[in-house]
Amino acid sequence: MKLTNFTGESRSERREFGTAMIFIAPWILGLLAFTLYPICISFYYSLTEYKVLSTPRFLGLENYINLFKDKVFQTSLYNTGYIILVGVPITLLVALVTAILLDVKQVKGMSFFRVVFFIPTLMPLIINCILWLWLLQPNYGLVNTILGFFGVKGPSWFGAPAWAKPALILMMVWGCGGAIIIFLAGLQDIPESLFESASLDGANFLQRAIHITIPMLAPVILYNAVTLVIAAFQWFAEPFVMTEGGPDNATMFYSLYLYQNAFLYFKMGYASAMAWILLLIALGIIFLLFKGLNKISND
Repeated sequence: MKLTNFTGESRSERREFGTAMIFIAPWILGLLAFTLYPICISFYYSLTEYKVLSTPRFLGLENYINLFKDKVFQTSLYNTGYIILVGVPITLLVALVTAILLDVKQVKGMSFFRVVFFIPTLMPLIINCILWLWLLQPNYGLVNTILGFFGVKGPSWFGAPAWAKPALILMMVWGCGGAIIIFLAGLQDIPESLFESASLDGANFLQRAIHITIPMLAPVILYNAVTLVIAAFQWFAEPFVMTEGGPDNATMFYSLYLYQNAFLYFKMGYASAMAWILLLIALGIIFLLFKGLNKISND
């Protein structure tokens, strides 16, 4: 159906176009009202002092300047960067290795193990948080009890600033079943003939993984990396429910601090500036991921 030139079109074609626009109008209105308008207005609010119940007062770039002087903001940025630079690679590696092991067709019961690894992703988030609070309880938690059997005194986990973020990374790794399933789907698309040819040429398992599996899985790795990075930037429920940003701001992540500024301190302009900085940082990291993994796949 032509949409650019109506002069040569029949009445029925114009009627079809009008009908199509009527059906698509709710989506267009929803996009304008609930997506485009909030994006534009949040940028305006980021340039103002806005406390919800009062009229916005224009400040220019003052909110952005004050953010980089804010020690808590710097801490939240560091904590989020820690999760992205440490937690995301560990989670990706564990998910990839697990998927490769689960892809072995000669081992019986692999279907059962695939279901077991996926179950944590089906559990409600709040239930996961409560479960891990019990598992990592310093005195009688299961993890410290197991460590005690080997003569290792378990840490305080969420009670110690040095161990709070590693504890959350454990949760992140435990819930990587979705990434495992996606990796498994990607492994199914790699032709077996490539591995057979490499084996005949004398390549071992590690060489096949480096030169065949990883380059062939580059788009899948990129997808999982991007989704995990976005999820890390949006980390809110876990620290909010389990630690409220403590101890000593060790789990004060970006989204949690943004929420506190917006809905506890009612500093909407300040929170809007944080949201725009978050957008720019996320776009930059995702751009680097695209460039890096494209280079791997091309090599």
